[in-house]
This record gives sequence, C-alpha cells and structure tokens, in this order.
Amino acid sequence: MKIQRCLGVAMAGLAITSITLSQAIAQAPETLRPDQIAFRSLYKELVETNTSLSVGSCTEAAAKMQAHLVAAGYPASDLHPFAAPDHPKEGGLVAILPGTDPKAKPLLLLAHLDVVEAKRADWTRDPFTLVEEGGYFYGRGTSDDKSEAAVWTDTMARLKAGHVKLKRTIKLALTCGEETEGAFNGAGYLATHERALIDAEFALNEGGGGINAPNGQPLIMSVEAAEKTPQNYTLTVVNPGGHSSRPVKDNAIYHLAAGLLKISAYEFPVQFDDANKSYFTAMSKIVGGERGAAMLALMKDPTDAKAYALVSADPSMNAVLHTTCVATELAGGHATNALPQRATANVNCRVFPGVSTEDVRQTLVKIVDDPAISITLPDKRGPDAKSTPMSPRVIAPIEAMTAKYYPGVPVVGVLQAGGTDGVFLGDVGIPTYGMGGFFYDADLGHIHGLNERIGVKTLYKGRDFMYDLVLVYGNQD
Repeated sequence: MKIQRCLGVAMAGLAITSITLSQAIAQAPETLRPDQIAFRSLYKELVETNTSLSVGSCTEAAAKMQAHLVAAGYPASDLHPFAAPDHPKEGGLVAILPGTDPKAKPLLLLAHLDVVEAKRADWTRDPFTLVEEGGYFYGRGTSDDKSEAAVWTDTMARLKAGHVKLKRTIKLALTCGEETEGAFNGAGYLATHERALIDAEFALNEGGGGINAPNGQPLIMSVEAAEKTPQNYTLTVVNPGGHSSRPVKDNAIYHLAAGLLKISAYEFPVQFDDANKSYFTAMSKIVGGERGAAMLALMKDPTDAKAYALVSADPSMNAVLHTTCVATELAGGHATNALPQRATANVNCRVFPGVSTEDVRQTLVKIVDDPAISITLPDKRGPDAKSTPMSPRVIAPIEAMTAKYYPGVPVVGVLQAGGTDGVFLGDVGIPTYGMGGFFYDADLGHIHGLNERIGVKTLYKGRDFMYDLVLVYGNQD
C-alpha cells in the first residue's frame, strides 16, 4: 500500500515556505574519507537498482546488498535471503551479526527497499540515476527509504569488516512491499512466518529524523514512537433505479451524499499518548504565543474547544490529535438518463494507535445513521497500530548521540499520521521506533514526489550518527 509518511508533522506551525539561500546555493564537493567513498558506491548501486513494483526488483537489490555483506566477511549461515514463490521480485534479506553476550536481546535494523513509482518524463533527471547536484543527491529512493537501507547495510559491513565485538546481536532486515498495495510485504512475512529470525528487544526503522528550522539550522530530532493505522472504508448505496423523468426521493446518490456530509462534519475525540504528548510539549515551546499555550491546554483537557480550534487549524497538527476520516473517491449512476442504481464512495481514515479499525467502522455507521448506506472494509493492510512507550533505554542513547552531533537540538517523540512497516513488528511484540540521523527541509526531500532528494552533507553525517548509535545500543547492559 502506498503509505503517506508524515515527517511533515514536526514542521507544523513553523510556516516554513522556502529553502534557505545557503542551502540552495551549490556547494563544492568536499573530500571524502575512504569509508565514505565506499558508502557512496553502495548507496549509488542501491538507488540505481529500480525497485518500483511495476518493473523493478527488490530481490535484485537485496542480492546486491548481500554481496556487500559477503565481501565484509559474513558467512552464508548469517545471511538469509527470502522471497515468496508468487512474488519472486519482491524478496528481501535478513543478516545477523552475533553478539558476545547470549543473554543480551538483539537489536533489529529495518528498512524497505521498494520505492514509489517514478516516470522519467516527469522528472528533471533520470529517477534511477544517482545525481549529485547543488549539495543534494537526487533520485527515486534517495531518501525514502534507500538512505536508511544503505546506511544500515553499510553499518553491518563496517562492524563485520572491522571485527567489532558487541554484547548485543545486531540484525538487519531489508524488505519489500512497504510502498505499494498488493505487493508481498516482507516485514509482515517475517513477523508472521520468521518471528524467531528477527526476534529483538526493539527495532529501529524509518519514520523519524531531523527537522530544520526556516534558517536551515537543525530544529528538532524526531523519534517516531507511534503511527496511525491507514484504513479505507467503502460506503455503498444500492437502489432499483428507474427512468430519470420520474424522480423519487429514494435516490442512491442523495443517500450517499448526505452520509458523506455527516462524516465531514464529525470530529473524532482528541487523544494523547507518549508520542504526541512529547511532540506537543516540545512544539509548544518552539511555537510559543497563544497557539503554544493552546497545545498545553489541550493536553491538560482534551475537551477544551477553544484550544482545539487553535491547534487543529493547522492540518499537520490536527492529523496527530485524533482519528481522521476523509472522502477520497466517489462513483455513482450508470447512465445520464437513469436514476442511479448504485453509488459508492471511499473514505480513507487514519486511525489513532490503540483504536481498532472495526470501532471506527461502527462509529461511521452511527454518524451516517442511514440503513441504506452499508459501510465495509475493502482491504486491510496489516494489524491495527499500537503506541510504543518512550523507553529510556531507547531514547537516552538517541539524546546522547544528538547532543554529540547536534548540540542543543531536542529529541522529540512523534506520532506519524501515516504508517510504516513498524506496525507488523509491533504487533508481534517487537517495539519499533522511527529513527534517522538525517535532517530535512520544509520540502521533506520531495518524498513520494518529483525529483526526490536528500542533502549530501546530512546523509554522510547521518551515516556516522547512526553507526555510532548502533555501537551504543550494541554494548548496552
């Protein structure tokens, strides 16, 4: 399923409308260290391997990453490629670096290899050629999620080649199927069929990362500790129809339209968990003023209508306050001169973690209050999302590493309005946190859009950040 990632949540209320001049000006390339040159080669190879569902192959990309790990010294016994027979191009890889302490629970590094579709005719540059220009790397997947996949693979290779001994076993899972509906979802497969292989105390995944202020300076380091469940609902009205010259009140389109208007007027109750509490607490200080005070007031009393009106006026903030539902598709009738026999609509909901998709369906039924309108779930991507506690064992090392690389930048928990593959791991008891050492501007690197990109400097610095973070976790008591 195409997931709308919501790093933009952390940008809410900042009124960021443009990239700073200093970042827009092309910068001369810096001299790279030998290890950075090796990483760039791996990253380039991964970006230039087309992994879109239509014509690409995650299996090929996984095999290329496996080759890097073999070259670093991994034996075949610690490398586990996998693919479904009916989805041969949607395979993945699990790699294991054994720790020295059998009592220490493993750490799992998760990243997806697949990318959103990209049409060459629409892009300024070939989306499957890595282009370095103006201080950015351009190409489909340069950010989502091949930056993280490349860094995790590179980290595993560096640890092995450097004969680094860690107490904790480190595992890597490169998967497919995160971006596209109907694909073989590797994370879901591993969670349900190979749970022991990926067993871990917790996992690090996409969904978090740094956010820049309007002046281009690092503002916050976000850690995704919760995400919403994306769920579609189909509203259907059927009717005998008839000749349009003899209209009746019982009209399928009118029934459906009335029901949709009721849904549009409904606001699901405000809810808080560790993630969005952390976010609004931090953002209240950054935003300040009346709206900052409203954030604090709303956390104190989620029924405060005045505070809600101020905070929810920003769509990004509203998205992480509660479950949201919106009509996204509409169809009805079969002829211009006939009364409609059928009318349907798709309502896309983003369900607050801990709330079941069935509970939301029943709420929609009550809102619509019309037995002529049936409401069903046409598909279900995976399990319902759950909140993940802001565990000090996970957060404290991120805070320490952020202080080292980005002094003064606060670490903030976030609830993502979209979804990631972390939902599959959380469902089987592996708490999953969105974490990335890269910083993004207001455009979020054009993720899912045209001319996707990531800053060259932040990619290299983020690589070092994430490697050092794994070292800390790896020797954790």
